[in-house]
Amino acid sequence: MKIALIAHDKKKEALITFAEEYKDTFKLHDLYATGTTGKRLMEETGLKVHRFKSGPLGGDQEIGSMVANGNIDIIIFFRDPLTAQPHEPDVSALLRLSDVYDVPLATNEGTASAVMHYLNQLDRE
Repeated sequence: MKIALIAHDKKKEALITFAEEYKDTFKLHDLYATGTTGKRLMEETGLKVHRFKSGPLGGDQEIGSMVANGNIDIIIFFRDPLTAQPHEPDVSALLRLSDVYDVPLATNEGTASAVMHYLNQLDRE
């Protein structure tokens, strides 16, 4: 599967910890991430990640384009709901596209864990 990994600045550490926890599963799939998140994931977990631009510079839109073209299967997006984001319209568009194209979207660790549990079940079949 093709999995997009995104995290706002205050959530990057949590996503890296999460990726480390599910590293064996992530290794079996194609990973995509916005700029800084992807760089940190590669450096700190050793996972292979295709990087797009930083979210505020169009990375969210690049991932949205992949969603619209049927090239992303899952989005894990650790959002920071307590901090205003300068690129909030891009974030909203990505969330809308995930709904339009029925792409599972986890915006917090609890939901992401449930998605990963499901993915692990699929991988065993």
